[in-house]
Amino acid sequence: MTDFVSLYEAKTHLSSLVDRAAAGEEIVITKNGVALAKLVAAPSRRKKRRATNALGVTYVSEDFDDPLPPEIQDAFEGK
Repeated sequence: MTDFVSLYEAKTHLSSLVDRAAAGEEIVITKNGVALAKLVAAPSRRKKRRATNALGVTYVSEDFDDPLPPEIQDAFEGK
Protein backbone atom coordinates (compact mmCIF):
# COMPACT_ATOMS: atom_id res chain seq x y z
CA MET A 1 0.00 0.00 0.00
CA THR A 2 1.48 3.34 -1.06
CA ASP A 3 0.81 6.44 1.01
CA PHE A 4 1.24 9.93 -0.48
CA VAL A 5 2.57 12.62 1.87
CA SER A 6 3.27 16.30 1.20
CA LEU A 7 6.80 17.59 1.61
CA TYR A 8 5.72 19.77 4.55
CA GLU A 9 4.12 16.79 6.31
CA ALA A 10 7.22 14.67 5.58
CA LYS A 11 9.45 17.31 7.20
CA THR A 12 7.32 17.55 10.33
CA HIS A 13 6.74 13.78 10.73
CA LEU A 14 9.97 12.35 9.31
CA SER A 15 10.73 10.08 12.27
CA SER A 16 7.33 8.37 12.19
CA LEU A 17 7.46 8.08 8.39
CA VAL A 18 10.86 6.38 8.60
CA ASP A 19 9.48 3.94 11.17
CA ARG A 20 6.55 3.15 8.88
CA ALA A 21 8.86 2.64 5.89
CA ALA A 22 11.11 0.36 7.95
CA ALA A 23 8.02 -1.70 8.79
CA GLY A 24 7.40 -2.27 5.08
CA GLU A 25 5.21 0.61 3.95
CA GLU A 26 6.01 2.59 0.82
CA ILE A 27 5.62 6.36 1.20
CA VAL A 28 5.71 8.80 -1.72
CA ILE A 29 6.67 12.39 -0.90
CA THR A 30 4.99 15.01 -3.07
CA LYS A 31 5.43 18.74 -3.66
CA ASN A 32 2.53 20.66 -5.16
CA GLY A 33 0.86 17.32 -5.96
CA VAL A 34 3.85 16.01 -7.93
CA ALA A 35 5.64 12.89 -6.68
CA LEU A 36 9.29 13.69 -5.94
CA ALA A 37 10.66 10.87 -3.81
CA LYS A 38 9.81 7.44 -2.47
CA LEU A 39 10.60 6.39 1.10
CA VAL A 40 11.12 2.63 1.45
CA ALA A 41 13.00 0.34 3.82
CA ALA A 42 16.68 -0.14 3.16
CA PRO A 43 17.72 -3.71 2.42
CA SER A 44 19.10 -5.54 5.42
CA ARG A 45 22.89 -5.87 5.42
CA ARG A 46 22.87 -8.68 7.96
CA LYS A 47 23.11 -12.26 6.88
CA LYS A 48 20.48 -14.54 8.29
CA ARG A 49 21.76 -16.37 11.34
CA ARG A 50 21.95 -20.10 11.09
CA ALA A 51 21.85 -22.42 14.06
CA THR A 52 25.04 -24.40 14.45
CA ASN A 53 26.25 -27.08 16.75
CA ALA A 54 29.34 -25.21 17.92
CA LEU A 55 29.75 -27.23 21.13
CA GLY A 56 29.22 -30.58 19.45
CA VAL A 57 26.24 -31.47 21.68
CA THR A 58 24.39 -34.35 20.09
CA TYR A 59 22.47 -35.72 23.07
CA VAL A 60 20.68 -34.14 26.05
CA SER A 61 19.71 -36.40 28.93
CA GLU A 62 16.06 -36.47 30.00
CA ASP A 63 17.04 -35.43 33.54
CA PHE A 64 19.05 -32.43 32.28
CA ASP A 65 16.88 -29.85 34.04
CA ASP A 66 16.10 -31.86 37.18
CA PRO A 67 17.17 -30.34 40.52
CA LEU A 68 20.81 -30.84 41.48
CA PRO A 69 21.74 -33.36 44.18
CA PRO A 70 21.82 -31.65 47.61
CA GLU A 71 25.61 -31.87 48.01
CA ILE A 72 26.23 -30.12 44.67
CA GLN A 73 23.56 -27.49 45.35
CA ASP A 74 25.19 -26.81 48.74
CA ALA A 75 28.55 -26.27 47.00
CA PHE A 76 26.97 -23.65 44.71
CA GLU A 77 25.46 -21.89 47.72
CA GLY A 78 28.75 -21.95 49.67
CA LYS A 79 27.54 -24.25 52.44
